[in-house]
Amino acid sequence: MADISTRKVNPLFLREEELRQGMELLFYAYRDFTAEADLLLEQYNFGRAHHRVIHFVSRNPGINVSDLLAILQITKQSLSRVLSQLVRDGFIEQKTGIQDRRQRLLTVTEKGEELERKLSENQRTLIANAYREAGAEAVEGFRKVMLGMLGASDRARFDDEFLPNGLRRRLG
Repeated sequence: MADISTRKVNPLFLREEELRQGMELLFYAYRDFTAEADLLLEQYNFGRAHHRVIHFVSRNPGINVSDLLAILQITKQSLSRVLSQLVRDGFIEQKTGIQDRRQRLLTVTEKGEELERKLSENQRTLIANAYREAGAEAVEGFRKVMLGMLGASDRARFDDEFLPNGLRRRLG
């Protein structure tokens, strides 16, 4: 009898059980991916929304509030509550736009950079270990699967993000 756990899955003919297992793997992976960061966030009375704001502002220095709202897809009210706390506590800095004074441009402070580093340290390690174990072909397959799950507008954010040699290019 063949070992089911090692059989190759034909991606063109995915069965209900394989799809459900993929969903479960995402749930478990996300739980483990966020666990350590959640414990750190609790120390600051922050939640995952704070983490996402710090992450995306760190990755996009000078991002305006409208663009951050588009990435996070949350209400202005939700962002305002989280952002106000991060600014008040010294993790994020807001500056007025030079060309459009109505814009609020966001950057992480040194304190914010330190928190972002602590929050993402374990997450980077988890991803690096999984990538190393899976190998280059699996990493590219994972990237394609993740991109395939994104909506068109978010997928477009990644179209030009990587140069052919794998070096990351900053967008914007």
